[in-house]
Amino acid sequence: MSQTEPGTSSTHASHAAGIRRRLAEVDPPIALGPLDGRYRKAVAPLVDHLSEAALNRERVHVEVEWLIHLTSQQVVPGAPVLSEAERAYLRDVVETFDAGTVAELAETERVTVHDVKAVEYLLKTRIAQASEVLGEGTALPAVSELVHFACTSEDVNNLSYSLMVQGAVQQVWLPTARALVAELAAMAREHAGVPMLARTHGQPATPTTLGKELAVLAHRLGRQLRRIEGAEYLGKINGATGTYGAHLAAVPEADWVGVSRTFVAHLGLTWNPLTTQIESHDWQAELYADVARFNRILHNLATDVWTYISMGYFIQVRGQGTVGSSTMPHKVNPIRFENAEANLEMSCALLDTLGATLVTSRLQRDLTDSTTQRNIGPAFGHSLLAIDNVRRGLAGLDADPAAMTRDLDANWEVLGEAVQSAMRAAGVAGVPGMDEPYERLKELTRGRRITGEDLRAFVATLGLPEDVAARLSAMTPASYTGAAEELVGLLDL
Repeated sequence: MSQTEPGTSSTHASHAAGIRRRLAEVDPPIALGPLDGRYRKAVAPLVDHLSEAALNRERVHVEVEWLIHLTSQQVVPGAPVLSEAERAYLRDVVETFDAGTVAELAETERVTVHDVKAVEYLLKTRIAQASEVLGEGTALPAVSELVHFACTSEDVNNLSYSLMVQGAVQQVWLPTARALVAELAAMAREHAGVPMLARTHGQPATPTTLGKELAVLAHRLGRQLRRIEGAEYLGKINGATGTYGAHLAAVPEADWVGVSRTFVAHLGLTWNPLTTQIESHDWQAELYADVARFNRILHNLATDVWTYISMGYFIQVRGQGTVGSSTMPHKVNPIRFENAEANLEMSCALLDTLGATLVTSRLQRDLTDSTTQRNIGPAFGHSLLAIDNVRRGLAGLDADPAAMTRDLDANWEVLGEAVQSAMRAAGVAGVPGMDEPYERLKELTRGRRITGEDLRAFVATLGLPEDVAARLSAMTPASYTGAAEELVGLLDL
């Protein structure tokens, strides 16, 4: 057995344990992940929608609105219709939901060991305190047992998650994503006529324009946004196995299906009429697939722009006060796009897992969805962070048309396509000597560079009609962009 200096190993272990204790006891707690630490500022708007506190606030919101709905619709015989002041008092529990409420719920949950039950008790406590605000004559204590009436926890949870995700997407994620696509579309229009050598399979190919290539990406992203904008957010409130069993046992004469439908619609959600104990989450899988697809197209943009930067087509100039390299002072690294790539991959991994997991439930209920849905926030957080980085990256770029022109001038062979296509058309029109146009241009251009003079000399030997020969001889790689500039005008963003 090897020997070490006496006390060295134990001292090190003791020191490390001390560090761990000190870090674990810091208040407020040190973030375990980067979204709650390094990148908190970029994703902070999501906290109001997708955090644990937001979940509990929405649970309180659903419980309050269910109580108001039951009483205002006079669903349960004998229950009083609440006054405007009493409804306002209940809704104020949601409006004033704050850090103190979060702490109170946490304390209650330590006793109940059940998060939704803690919410129920919170609301009943507020109802018991209503007389202090509304006076002794308030009817609220008489409806205390209608809090969480006939509900299973998942009735409250599914509606809460629908409202949370709806708010996060519509109020935070979509506006940021729309801003990115609008900025990209503006860049496309600005550079619509800037000629650029295309590369297919990484090889010089038919020229395009920088604007047209950016417009392709903007168009793709915009299409996904329209799908996401049309997303449905489903909800249900139908009891322990989706049968309204407790509802009908308690009040058999009520139209519970109608009550359920109108309540879900009242919350601004789409009613799901057929479920088990859980709302099936299919809408979430659909939405997350669309967001993941947006992410992947944005990833494509990030890698393409990164490549254009490496080729010198873009210069990173604006807002680049950062250190590019710790040892090479000339460098400005495209870190915004690299950061975006990584975060998009993280987001997609989470969104894919959410979509695959949430559509499956054993028989009428299991709890895998409960744990899974707690990761919706990180999934959108990584996407939002990536969007922010791409926007900042694009804002720091200037196009360098001179660099693009140099590449075009070095690749006259790309005009071989134009010449052989013109020969084909001339041959069909009856012009003699137009045989094997592809093969003849292949012999001229493949595997070697040609100059403008080489191409013009070749065209002069073909016997093409004078106007066709003149058109081809006047063509340059920079002018061979087809309808690229015009196509940017079709961008409907």
